[in-house]
Order: sequence, then C-alpha cells, then structure tokens
Amino acid sequence: MKVEDFDFFLPEELIAQYPLKERDSSRLLVLAKETGTIDHKYFTDLPKFLKAGDVLVINNTRVIPARLFGVKDQTGAKIEVVLLNPTGEKDCWETLVKPGKKVKPGAKIVFGEGLLIGEVLENTVSGERIIKFTYQGIFNEILDQLGQMPLPPYIHATLEDKERYQTVYSKYQGSAAAPTAGLHFTPRLLRELTEQGVEIIDILLHVGLGTFRPVKVENITEHQMHPEFYEISPQAAQRLNKAISEGRRIIAVGTTSTRTLESAFQDGEIKAGQGWTDIFIYPGYDYKVIDGLITNFHLPKSTLIMLVSALAGKEKILKAYHEAIEEKYRFFSFGDAMLII
Repeated sequence: MKVEDFDFFLPEELIAQYPLKERDSSRLLVLAKETGTIDHKYFTDLPKFLKAGDVLVINNTRVIPARLFGVKDQTGAKIEVVLLNPTGEKDCWETLVKPGKKVKPGAKIVFGEGLLIGEVLENTVSGERIIKFTYQGIFNEILDQLGQMPLPPYIHATLEDKERYQTVYSKYQGSAAAPTAGLHFTPRLLRELTEQGVEIIDILLHVGLGTFRPVKVENITEHQMHPEFYEISPQAAQRLNKAISEGRRIIAVGTTSTRTLESAFQDGEIKAGQGWTDIFIYPGYDYKVIDGLITNFHLPKSTLIMLVSALAGKEKILKAYHEAIEEKYRFFSFGDAMLII
C-alpha cells in the first residue's frame, strides 16, 4: 500500500488559521461507514446521532507551552526547541531542535536570560535531541512564563487565547499538540449528552512526535510510529469492558483516544495501566474496540488519514474529503469535524 494512495489536493484557503468564536459551532460531516452516505450538519447536532448507552471516550491530556526560543551559549545563535516527551530521567526531555545542525551534544541553550538552561546530552537515532534542563523554581511555572503553544506549522496566525488550543476537559499536562477532535466540545454539549444517557469516559494519551512526523517511506507498512505515553485507570477500564460486554457502541473522540483503546485491548479486554504505544493503524487493520469516531480533517498522506480509512474504507474517506472540500469545510487543527459511525 503506497503513501500516494492517501493523497488529495487541498486549497490552502481551507486550512483553518483561527478557532471559531463558539467551539461547537463548527460543521460536522457525518459519514455512515457501512453505506458511505454523507450528511452535512453542525457539531451541535451530535446528540442526534448518539443514543442512550453509547460510550464517548475522551482524551484528557493537556498541552504544555512546549515551544521555547533561546540562544546558544557562547555564540548567541537563535535556537528553537519543542519539548516532546519526558525521558523518565529527572528534567530530561526528548525534543525537536531547529536548526539542529548548530546543536551538538554538550551544547548549552539559554532561555529567558538564564531562567532556564538546557544542555544537549545526545542525539537520538531519529534526529531528536535529549536535553537536560536546569532552573530555579518550578519547571511548569517557568514553562508557562517562557513557552508558547506548539501550534502546527500550517497555522501562521497568532493564537490570542492559549485555552483555545486546549479541550474544555483537559486535566493532565504532557502533550506537545492538542487532541484536536475534542476542541469542538463545550460544557453545555457534554452535559446534554450525559443527560441523554451517553456515558463519557476519560483516558489519557500525551500527544508527541507522531503528530509532527510525516510518512517518508513509499510503502506505508515500512513507516515506524513514534512511541507516545498513555494511561487508562482501573475505573475507566472496568466501565469500558462492561460496555463492550453489553454490546454498547464505543465512539472515540479523536485518533489519540482510538490508538489508546486499540493498544490497551489485550486478551479480549481493555487493560488498565500505563504504557507506551507505537501502534500504526492503516487499512487492513481490524478494529477491536471502537465502533465510531469523531475526528477532524487530516493532512494528505498522513498516518491519521490512514487510520480513519481503516475504519470506513479509503474510497469512502477520500470521497467524503472531496465533498468536504467542495462544501468549503475548514481543515486541520482548528477546522471542522467528521463523525464516522
């Protein structure tokens, strides 16, 4: 299966640069995965497509202001660092660095006139840098002061309100990018779904490098996903397994929730606990857990469009994308949504 099979032309003006004033006012393309029929709705119509007993699974990760701008000690060269994942060693992070050629092991980068200093310990096989940070005070408070939201490179506008790149249910800091399908939800809509009898379950996946990394191989089966940390609580696992045993529909909010659920399903059930997943889902994959998916519109040739194609079929997905383009839907992180059910 070739990467080119998942390509499509997207007019640049359809790439959303700003979030809408009201989160749930985005459009919603509803795709029936069995028949391929398409309905054009708004996100506020979501309750019409769900029913009592359905389970909505959300990712409660919170984006950290992971983009830092500093200077190289001694030379003063400008350096940009994006925090991806903590390595497990105290104050050590896996990072993306630009320009990488200027930053070799042993180099020191100064941020905020010395509030934060990073020393490059090593280069990883895939080209990232392991950096150890030193500072006085509390790391997250310094990050809030110095860091910027790590918006994707296709967003050129400045984000005035950092909370618009967070879901309303975000809790646990650790992501380098937002689980963007969740950006459409409001407290009012979540309350409406709960009152309707839809069960909402929190799980966690910290979004890392997998979101940024393009597929560079011609044959998609040769692509390697970057590991991302996930956690499912015993209570969440129990509730999910009960719903599965009762034959209730599991609808994932976003590709991150999808990958977490499919990774945690082992020996016929969802396993509670923490772990790292590098699961790569593409057509031919047999979904074990999810029955439906709420997602945004993804980049051409990305692992994310491959994941949604595995659920509904590549032809149906590309047809839906072409119709969304004709109907002037807004694409990518701050764009409109799709419900596959």
